[in-house]
Amino acid sequence: MYKTTFLIENYITAAESFHFARKQLAKRFPDTSHDHDYFEVFLIETGRTQHWINGTNQTLEAGQLVFIRPGDVHAFRADRKLGCQIINVMFRTETARHLATRYADTIAGRFFDGRDPLPDLHTLGPTRFARAVAVAEQLQTADRSLARIEEFLLVLVNRVAHASSGVTGTTPRWFAKACSAALSPDLFRKGGAGLVAAAGRSHEHVCRTCKGITGYTPSEYVNRIRIEHAAHLLRSSELAVDDVIESCGFENVSYFYRLFRKQMGATPKAYRLTNQQDPFEQGPLN
Repeated sequence: MYKTTFLIENYITAAESFHFARKQLAKRFPDTSHDHDYFEVFLIETGRTQHWINGTNQTLEAGQLVFIRPGDVHAFRADRKLGCQIINVMFRTETARHLATRYADTIAGRFFDGRDPLPDLHTLGPTRFARAVAVAEQLQTADRSLARIEEFLLVLVNRVAHASSGVTGTTPRWFAKACSAALSPDLFRKGGAGLVAAAGRSHEHVCRTCKGITGYTPSEYVNRIRIEHAAHLLRSSELAVDDVIESCGFENVSYFYRLFRKQMGATPKAYRLTNQQDPFEQGPLN
């Protein structure tokens, strides 16, 4: 397949820092693939697409988020029955390099700064998928300023994509789908057994794969998701702590407290007070 190079100057003016597009993909591969002189991130919003990327053919579905680098060569073909709609945001190389340097502890070697042959790919659960669509839509009518694109990218890397999961574009598809399923409360309430069931492989095989890719056992991996969900509920709702614990599927209260403090660095009560504190009032945290 022949290749052409897309240029950022054909999409934005010198005073602008990014371009937003929401589009339906064609149901056939184009005559040429392309690379860019800019970075981009795209989200599969609906449907399915074949993604030819750096000589590899991927099948991407709704809820998958991909960070594309300037040297990546790719092309799309939407599913002939389902079609495919994507949200695409392109941004300047200077922006990517600045953020990767400024926030190296979070970004270096990950996301748009990935070093693997294939670009960084993240399969989002329902909550993170909805969040990704919401923050992307805010760019549609926003000023195309440097502040807005930096804000968007930082939300993606901190609150949407899983920086610590170890799940990348080279992860076995069955395991990536199981990890995506594990983000659903209906599944993560079942603990590690839920992840194993979603994977559809033997317990031993799932344990080996999970440990090798994420560094955690299935139970440890799912518990991190449950604690993150608990933190979200403590920040955003008035649920009693006991109700939060039940909502996350923990039967042992002391075990929940131990895991929460280890992962979040505070007790549930202190975490809630810190993150729900009225900015116009000051008070003790204990």
